[in-house]
Amino acid sequence: MRVHLPALPLLTPVLVAIGWALGELIGERTLPTLLLAYVPPLLWVLLCLPALAWAAWRGRGRGVALAALLLAAWAAGFLHWRPQQAGGLRVVTFNVLGGERITPAELGARLRALNADVILLHEARFHDPAFEAQLRAALPGYRAVRAQEVLTLTRLPLLGTDTRPLPGLNRAALVTRLRWEGHPLTVVNAHPGAVQVSAALRDPARLRRSRDLRAAQLDVLTALTRRTPGPLILGGDLNTPPRGPAYRALRQAVGPDAFQRAGRGPGWTYPGLGLRIDHQFSRGLRASRARVLPWTLSDHRPLLVEYRP
Repeated sequence: MRVHLPALPLLTPVLVAIGWALGELIGERTLPTLLLAYVPPLLWVLLCLPALAWAAWRGRGRGVALAALLLAAWAAGFLHWRPQQAGGLRVVTFNVLGGERITPAELGARLRALNADVILLHEARFHDPAFEAQLRAALPGYRAVRAQEVLTLTRLPLLGTDTRPLPGLNRAALVTRLRWEGHPLTVVNAHPGAVQVSAALRDPARLRRSRDLRAAQLDVLTALTRRTPGPLILGGDLNTPPRGPAYRALRQAVGPDAFQRAGRGPGWTYPGLGLRIDHQFSRGLRASRARVLPWTLSDHRPLLVEYRP
């Protein structure tokens, strides 16, 4: 061990770069790189700390170890910073966990305070049958449209709706056609299934099935958004980290990731694992400010984005 430790500061940036590149470039295509794509970004930072401590103690290799730490911090989003401006259109995305941690009155009050034009909720098949009616009553002025367990509420003029089934049980993309500032706007609300990363060791076949099902669901979403003309927002708990081919396919089909363009910091929307898996992508609109709100009303955090034409 004593022979190899001096190389630790040098090996660390190489390992971090290789691990991150495999998750980014190959991602979901193989099971090992799928796991790398879903590794909590904070882990890469923590892996750099032993090398930095060793280099500081030995008095050499500190520059390389610090470079590895900065690389990991950048990849994890800790150095992410974008200029922000207020926008005229406000859209919030939130997985509400079936309302298990909040009353409809409290959820309605919190959402109302955001002054959002469009609210995209997921896991909105509430545990209490009366929850949705009470939530709607707490949000006067909003019209609600549902498809399976996704719910869209909007105070913009509603021109039409459509539902596109996603492969698997109880999954659908909810398409709403709205009017904002005199122009049509399409909003797609979706919640693809999660990849069962926790099954990697005990049941790799389950991991593979969940990956393939989610890939088929994302194929429907990308095809739908490509065929839809005009300004468009795709938002939801997409269960997709901001790296890998699946994420790039969504970005190419729609447009920029709102948080990537107008957010700050890592933007963890699923803080239990330190992951950003809830997104908004837009076409024909420019995200001017994106924030992950520090709510503790669910296992997810809301993503609030402001847009300009």
